[in-house]
Amino acid sequence: MAASKTNAPLALFLAVNLLFFALASGCTTCPGPTPKPKPSSGTCPKDTLKLGVCANVLGSLLGLVVGNPPVKPCCSLIEGLVDLEAAVCLCTALKANVLGINLNVPLSLSLLLNVCSKKVPKGFQCA
Repeated sequence: MAASKTNAPLALFLAVNLLFFALASGCTTCPGPTPKPKPSSGTCPKDTLKLGVCANVLGSLLGLVVGNPPVKPCCSLIEGLVDLEAAVCLCTALKANVLGINLNVPLSLSLLLNVCSKKVPKGFQCA
């Protein structure tokens, strides 16, 4: 009978541990691993021809167009892109002269990105 009295606390300890671990590992609403954002490849995921709507914005910024054309059509095209992707898209459009204006590419790129609350990535060269 002495052996059962000394085993009772041990049995209770083991039972509580089993219960605790069963509850702790039985998580039904545990968040899964968060997916890592894929690194930008430095390519433009948008149709560059659609960026022609940025010509009005750029013309206004450079004083070529009178009035204040809406920036929303241009900025909505690069919305959701990281700065590098937006810069690549606009750089491609500027170099291809999709906008139909002869201009200073680095300055124009910087102006368009700033209007759309984006930044020219450090070290980025639109060549």
